[in-house]
Order: sequence, then C-alpha cells, then structure tokens
Amino acid sequence: MKKFVDVILPLPLPRYFTYSLPEEWADEVQMGCRVVVPFGRKKYYTAIVRNVHYCEPADYEVKEVSALLDAHPILLPEQFKFWEWLADYYLCTQGDVYKAALPSGLKLESETMVEYNPDFESEVRLPEREQKILDLLSAEPEQCVTKLEKDSGLKNILSVIKSLLDKEAIFVKEELRRTYKPKTETRVRLANEVRNEKRLQELFDELARAPKQLDLLMKYIELSGILGGDGLKSFPKEVNKKELLLRASASPAVFNGLVDKHIFEVYQQEVGRLNSVLREILPINPLNEHQKMAHDEVVRSFQSKNVCLLHGVTASGKTEIYIHLIEETIRQGKQVLYLLPEIALTTQITERLQRVFGDRLGIYHSKFPDAERVEIWQKQLTEKGYDIILGVRSSVFLPFRNLGLVIVDEEHENTYKQQDPAPRYHARNAAIILAAMYGAKTLLGTATPSIETWHNASSGKYGLVELKERYKEIQLPEIIPVDIHELHRKKRMNGPFSPLLLQYIHEALDQKQQVILFQNRRGFAPMIECNTCGWVPKCKNCDVSLTFHKGLNQLTCHYCGYTYQLPHKCPACEGTDLRNRGFGTEKIEDDIKILFPEAAVARMDLDTTRTRSAYERIIADFEQGKTDILIGTQMVSKGLDFDHVSVVGILNADTMLNYPDFRSYERAFQLMAQVAGRAGRKNKRGRVILQTKSIDHPIIAQVIHNDFDRMVAGQLAERQMFHYPPYYRLVYVYLKNRNEQLLDLMAQTMSGKLRAVFGNRVLGPDKPPVARIQTLFIRKIIVKIEYNAPMARARELLVQVQKEMVAEDRFKSLIVYYDVDPM
Repeated sequence: MKKFVDVILPLPLPRYFTYSLPEEWADEVQMGCRVVVPFGRKKYYTAIVRNVHYCEPADYEVKEVSALLDAHPILLPEQFKFWEWLADYYLCTQGDVYKAALPSGLKLESETMVEYNPDFESEVRLPEREQKILDLLSAEPEQCVTKLEKDSGLKNILSVIKSLLDKEAIFVKEELRRTYKPKTETRVRLANEVRNEKRLQELFDELARAPKQLDLLMKYIELSGILGGDGLKSFPKEVNKKELLLRASASPAVFNGLVDKHIFEVYQQEVGRLNSVLREILPINPLNEHQKMAHDEVVRSFQSKNVCLLHGVTASGKTEIYIHLIEETIRQGKQVLYLLPEIALTTQITERLQRVFGDRLGIYHSKFPDAERVEIWQKQLTEKGYDIILGVRSSVFLPFRNLGLVIVDEEHENTYKQQDPAPRYHARNAAIILAAMYGAKTLLGTATPSIETWHNASSGKYGLVELKERYKEIQLPEIIPVDIHELHRKKRMNGPFSPLLLQYIHEALDQKQQVILFQNRRGFAPMIECNTCGWVPKCKNCDVSLTFHKGLNQLTCHYCGYTYQLPHKCPACEGTDLRNRGFGTEKIEDDIKILFPEAAVARMDLDTTRTRSAYERIIADFEQGKTDILIGTQMVSKGLDFDHVSVVGILNADTMLNYPDFRSYERAFQLMAQVAGRAGRKNKRGRVILQTKSIDHPIIAQVIHNDFDRMVAGQLAERQMFHYPPYYRLVYVYLKNRNEQLLDLMAQTMSGKLRAVFGNRVLGPDKPPVARIQTLFIRKIIVKIEYNAPMARARELLVQVQKEMVAEDRFKSLIVYYDVDPM
C-alpha cells in the first residue's frame, strides 16, 4: 500500500499538508524527520513529518516528497505537543513556531541565500553534483537556491546544498559571520595495498632513495602505533595530517609524493565544534545560613507545587542557590534548562557554571554561528545531550530527553516576550508549560517579580520563598534623589549631570572604584530639530523621528533601519541652526570623556554589542577594572555582578515613568531597583543617584525605600478597578494595511463584529504610539477577557471573526495578527 505523510511547512498556514512517499523511503521515514517537498508552482521547502499514514486525500492531487533529509527524527514527540500548545495559545500557526524554533541550517528553502566560502579547500574530490554548484558559486559568490537550481539544471537541489553546508563549502546567508571554527580534520592512513608487513618492508627499501619520504612514513608508523610486536594492528591510532607534518618537519610536497605513490590516503574526520576547553572543575561553594534556609524552602515547596518564586533582594546570592539545585537535579540523571533574559548575561553566568559543571553545560543563543546551534540541537537529540542548557528565550525550543528543572532568572524581564514575528510567546509562561509536559519543576527568580507572578505566588498558585539578606549582609545601596527640574531652573545642570552626581563620580574614581551610568536611549540624540522653524527629520517608512548616531554621522530609524544623511541646512526653511534634543548613550559617553579625561569609559548598548565577542569584551574589561565608567541602556540593569561599583547614576527616571502603558510604573520600579542593585555588591554599601523632575512621584519614594509590597498593592488595586492583568487576560488584535482609509474602515468593521461577540470587553480601534512601521499603517483593538473565562472559546471566536473579515473581497489585503498576554 502507498504511504503518505502529513507535514508542517515553515509558512504561516493553519493546517498540515499531505504528500505521497516514494517506495525507497517508505520504511525509513518517521515522525519528526525532515523532508524536502515542492509547494506552489516552483518552490521547495524543508518540511517536518507530523505523521505517516495510508489515507490518500480525495479532494486534490497529491505531490510526491522530493527528498528525505534525516535518517532519525530531529524533533521529539514532546516538542510536537509543545508546538501545538504555542500555536493554539498565542493564536498563530505551527509553521510560525517551526520558523522560530529551528536554527537556519535545519530549514533550507528555495528562497535561502547561499554564499560561497572562499576558505574552503577539499582534500577529497567532491561528487559531480556538488562540484557543479561550487563552480556556479565561485563565479557569483552569493545566489539564491532557486537560481542555482535553474542554472545547474539539477533536480532536488536542497539535498546537495545540505551536503555542501555540512562540509562548510558554503554558508547560509542568514549567517555571514566568519566565526566558524573548522568542523572537520584532515587525517592520514596507510592505503589498503600497502597494509601488510611484507609490502611495508619492500617500501622501506624503495624509499631509501627518497630519505624525506622515508622519514615521514616512519613518523606515521610511530604516531599511529600500527606496527606492534605481533604484526600490523587492524585499528591503529588516528593521525592528524597537520600534526604529522609538524612532528616530522616535512613539507606538503613530500607528503603529496607519498599520496601520489598510493602509500598514504587522506580522509576527513568530523571533530565537532562543541569540544569545550577542558578546565579544572571546582567544588560548589557552601551556602550561608540565609541561602541554605531559602534552598530548603524551595525544595519543600516543590513537593506540593510545580512552580516556585524565589524573591531575593539584589546580590543575595540567588545564583548560588540555583547551582545547588542544578547539581541535585543532575545527580538524579535529569536535565536542566536555565533561562536568562539577555545574551549579555550569559557570558558572566557561563563562567560561574563552567567552573562547577565543566563541559556538561551547553550555551544556546542567537549570537552563535548557525552551525554551532545546529550541532547543539543534534547533540541534544542523542543520549549524550548536555545536562544543563543555558540560554535566552529561544532555548525553550531545544529537544530535551529528560527535563527535571527549569530556572527562569530575572523572570520579570520583558525581553522574555517575543515581539515580532509570530509566535509572540512569553518564554517564562512557555517554560512553565514545557516543564509541566515533562513533569519537571520551574523556579522563577528575581529581586523585583512581575505583578502577575507575585499575584500567583501570594494567592497560593505558586510556591513563594523570600531571601531578604544580601550576601555577607552588606546593606542595600543608599538611593539619593536629585530634583533636576529645580537644578535646570537655576541653570546648575552640566548637560545631563547634576553637581551631586559629578561629585560622587570624582570621589569614586579617586578611590579607584567604578561607576555605572544608566540612560535608556541609545544613539547620540533622540531627535534633531531646526531651531528656526521646528522641522524634525522623520522616517519615510515609519511614524517616528530619526535618532542621530554621531559615530556613523547619520540619522537612523530604530524601527525599520532606514538611514538618512544629516542635512547641513533645514530642508523646510533653509536655516542652519539644527540642534540636538535629548541625550542618548553616545552623547553621554562624549560628555563624560570631556568631564573625566583620565577615566577609561565604555558604552554598552545595541550599537556596541552587535557581535558575540563584543559583549564578552565589554563585560570582561569592566570586571578586570580596565574600564572606570560604564554607560549603558537597560542591558546594564540585568543581573550583572561587578565587585567594585560604588556609584550608579540613573540620569533620567522620567522617561520610564511617562510611558503610555499600564505597566509603566511597575517597569520603572523594576528597572530602577535592578540598576540600583549593581552598586556595592561585595565590599561596602553603594550609592545610587536618581535624577528626576518628578521628585514627589510615589514610585520614586518606593524605589528609595525598596518598598516592593506597597508598589504592588497600589498597582493591583488599580488593575482590578480597570480590568487589567492579573485579573483579566489581554489580547491585542493588530490590523495592518498600506491604505490608511481602507484600514480605518476594516478596523471599524472588525471591532463591530468583535463587540457583537464580546460585548464591552472590546476597546478600540485605536492608533498605537507608532502608527506606521515599514510603510504599513497599524490599528489596534484590545480585547479584555476575565481570567477564569474559557480562553479556548475566546480564541475560537477571534479566529472566526478574522475568517469572516478576510472572506470579504474588499478586505482581502488585510493583515491581522494577535498579541496574547502583551508586554
């Protein structure tokens, strides 16, 4: 009987597609394998097999699978269940989840751009099909798969591309970084015809006239140990070509002579990138009494609850508690997933975990080359997968065989929420579901819990453990508020710095201490304005003003990347008095260098940390004291641990407080408390200078007294009154179109249909703060759903309304997407 497969395609399509299986692969294909399938008229995609069956679809002609890429599944059954939950809960498709989950190297398609690797040298002859593709690429180094297929005349080209990718003869265009370490090693062995003692003896006589070749052969015999007391060994030691030439002091020409005489054979051996540096493993630090009590309470809490919140003040040693829990989980033969909100943090925590767990730790995030991520994925599928995975939100997609514990560090961070593209999932919530699927426990750790998590913990849904003492009982930093409104009026401000902040920076530098300055805007100036007529340069694709970057001497849109050269005169009135408005991190850096010329200054924001090594370098320099003043955006607030920071400056608290969002006060409190927590961690009490124009604002007083309970109580009362989380669930419905008038009509129609179903739970349509991005106009409708209402039914109704809308001809061009539990 003919076999068929249902597959998931990497496209935002709401269902599976069925293909027939050629006889040759009928017995090999399993659920979770990748296959290449034709889709549409001329496109090929890497699809994932969801199930194998014998039912032929009746209503359309079935196409055939073009190629089978895997002998074994690359997805485990639990991952499919997890994907289904994500697609269902976050109102997207499994194709969206597939695109987000797999590294680029595992999902080739017709549109994939491939690039020739000029450093590639093959030690062996490539198959004719592969050589043909390489010849085309050497003439034009960057092409898309469709073009290569057309020019080469080869059918089923994706399997050839995959093979070249494995050999690193080409790169996938999404990964142009040249940071690939060699994945294969050239090794040497004796050719079959000379593998007997008699022939070897003859060779020694023949090579007497070529002493260099004879020396090289003797060195090979010594290194491989092929000649034992009892004759030739069947399995000699493998010998690396490079090492052989080095040890014998021989040239490649001598070596090639032996290959031409069919004495040596060359072959490639895969060595893998993930062989980590062997380092000395240190014993785990003992916990102090406060940490020990907290640790025991967490363990007790896990006996009755699956999720526990560890609420510990900054610098209380939460990471040490995590390490003890990890060690206990691994001892039971289970795996641990350790999530962090930012790539910047992984560098510091990696050091701490590697000292204890060595190469049992794997690290997974987007700054790694794609091939490295593919290898980690493949390693996780084997019985020898990593015991601990340390990573950012995308790590929830990795395969786990036996997950026992998930740690979500800094659980309040909004970077755990994926914004674009779909699935717009929250890694903390997804991790809790993932852990539940494996019967594992989840530990959420933070000094400033999100209000939703706090509500769940205080109402008994989660366990709650508090750790109120800092490590070595150092006091929390002293927070000194400075009223910059008054100082501006008296003209006593030096740019963005108050006299008090400058005085404390001087003192810290004199005492060889370090300083962190926090400004939550990158670039040089958030906007440029003509002082004569008020003209402001705007992005041509989005509704935002352009940010000036002095280092690049250009204006940039932080939404679509559009750049614009800084004009010499105003295009509106031809005036030349163009002024910077506001301060970005780049401007702060310039000003600090003028005020403190002796100090070593570094900046940490999205512009200075484009590569994986940049993070590591900035953090390492600051740790080793090579940098005196670190200026940064919210990256610097996240759980970094520096010993000698005595002063932290928050340059303008008002930008956080005056944001049009129901979470802005909660966020401002978290950010300020976290930034303040970087001060005075090891030796003595630190100081935080909090500059604000709203000195009487209740949040400022709550940050100064670290009064988390009062902040939460006030916010919960407000949210209950106005129907916000944690009492209601929010779903934002976004509508996009290039035609603004049509979009307004669509938005009004859709909100009317939603009101017919949901009643007064619907707000809008409304313009979001940025109402046009990448030439698409945007409208937003908010749906508020009671927390105990059946969410599955609400999702069904939303999708039903969307289908009704798109069924109308005039609304065919409408783009609709959802943000469930938005941040």
